[in-house]
Amino acid sequence: MPIILHEHIQPEGELGIWRIEETEAWFRDGLALSDAEQEQLAQIRGRRRVEWLAARQLVHDMSGRGLRAVFYKDEFGKPHLEGSAYQISISHSGGLAAAIAAPFPVGVDIQNIVPRISHLAHKFMRPDELASLQPATRIEHIHVYWGAKEALYKAYGRRALDFCAHIHVGPFAYSPAGGECEGVIRKDAYEARFRLRYAMVEDFVLVYAIGTGV
Repeated sequence: MPIILHEHIQPEGELGIWRIEETEAWFRDGLALSDAEQEQLAQIRGRRRVEWLAARQLVHDMSGRGLRAVFYKDEFGKPHLEGSAYQISISHSGGLAAAIAAPFPVGVDIQNIVPRISHLAHKFMRPDELASLQPATRIEHIHVYWGAKEALYKAYGRRALDFCAHIHVGPFAYSPAGGECEGVIRKDAYEARFRLRYAMVEDFVLVYAIGTGV
């Protein structure tokens, strides 16, 4: 079964991960893409095409619906489900696709672990975040910070956020078993707080954000 994780999140919502083993043709045969979705897919090249399709299949299977809800993007590029009050967020990396859906702001990110991220940390992490890193778990910890900020960016959904200036993840001690931390987005008069959860899934780091109020 391609779905390797499907669970309910508190206070309300669903989270899922799909292991991509199918061909592009398999997904296209089952999804019945809208004209707009087909136009979006036509602009994607390589392996990302099947990842894009897998994320949509995952959201549909999580929903339990017989008829798939069409994905559409708003003026900021944030994805939505036609005819649904739920907010959604999707992510894909390597052979996995992840999705989260809830009736409040949410975001998700999944990333394959790559050592080179260590050289980029100063570009998206604040000094207090960098100070929380420990040598033994530095690479994994940085991936959680990156995934947290990606998830918060997606939950915000309006672009134009600086990962250092506008997105702050409360420094935390990394645990290989997974854990929680807090995140906040501050930009001009806007402020929103989120609960963040992270976990290792094989060689991937999964992080998702759940809105707790503005």
